Amino acid sequence: MGRGRVVLERIENKTTRQATFSKRRNGLLKKAYELSVLCDAQVALLIFCSRGKLFEFASADIGKTLERYRRYCYGQQESKTAIEHDSQVTYQEILRLKAIYESLQRSQRHLLGEDLGPLNVKELQHIEKQLERALSQTRQRKTKVLLDQMEELQEKEVRLGELNVQLKSQLEEEILHGATQGLSNTLALVGKNNSNMPSPQLNIDRAEHLMQFGCHLLAPPDGSGVPGSSGGAGNIPQARFH
Repeated sequence: MGRGRVVLERIENKTTRQATFSKRRNGLLKKAYELSVLCDAQVALLIFCSRGKLFEFASADIGKTLERYRRYCYGQQESKTAIEHDSQVTYQEILRLKAIYESLQRSQRHLLGEDLGPLNVKELQHIEKQLERALSQTRQRKTKVLLDQMEELQEKEVRLGELNVQLKSQLEEEILHGATQGLSNTLALVGKNNSNMPSPQLNIDRAEHLMQFGCHLLAPPDGSGVPGSSGGAGNIPQARFH
């Protein structure tokens, strides 16, 4: 038959209770040792019997283990306290930002002319001053933007004028250079054509020579063709060439 189920309650018999304590204590110490070896765990075990006697086991220095335990417990408590404090601070900050947001929304609606019914005269005057100040700043900003744009346009106009003068000067130089080059080419062409044409004096001499030769062929051998000489009809006057 198997072992019966043990009822977990105080053992009234003192001898039986002592024997059970010794047996369970040794088993617990053995289990603590096995746990520290098999799992590389830092284990500390303290046991006080009913008579106040101490039984202990520690895989390392039990003092260091207890100090580590205290730091862990206090650290957890401090961390929990810090988390609660941070949460409270965050909650308060959220409430503050929410109030600011709602206030800004109300101010925006008032500036747009909405929800003005509940406001008194002083609050309405304050809104009026805000609108006048905003309008004045808007006008000043508008004037500054317009002046900046005018100044920029004037600078562009000056730059364009300077560029126009430069382009005009370059164009005049190119036209003058082209005209000079064309005149030089024309004079060179005329000089070349004149070098290939005969001299006018040579042409005149050649013409006189041909005329004299022609007259010599037309004159009679006896010189009857000379003016003033006696002869019959058909005398041909001698031509003169100057």
